[in-house]
Amino acid sequence: MAALAKRDRFDMPDSIRRFFEGDWEAPAIRVEEFKDGDTLVVKADLPGIDPDKDVDISVSDGMLHIHAEREEKTEQKDKDGYRSEFRYGSFSRDIALPAGSTGDEVAATYRDGVLEVRVPLPAVTAPKAKIPISRG
Repeated sequence: MAALAKRDRFDMPDSIRRFFEGDWEAPAIRVEEFKDGDTLVVKADLPGIDPDKDVDISVSDGMLHIHAEREEKTEQKDKDGYRSEFRYGSFSRDIALPAGSTGDEVAATYRDGVLEVRVPLPAVTAPKAKIPISRG
């Protein structure tokens, strides 16, 4: 019987590797971005957090920064024993804002596990009129 060779963990198919190791290529916070009139809307999927103490939102250097921390604890006590489990982590996402955007009037709401950030877009100036060139 032939001996089985030990496989390197990177030899696994991607779907199996992501199951065991996590998908490191995917952003920690999944977002949806769209334009609503003169506003950039960013929706972030953040279920199970307290937005008052677990989320920080800021704007600097033309970027919208969203940082969240999650901590979950469960305890089970019964006559046969005690079981405690916890999960925690820190997640962040940076989104490039259109040129000229500022953090002056950024508004954020949290509802049903979705954080919505609304960033007013800068006024667009009309393109300059083309100047004709005469030959002379």
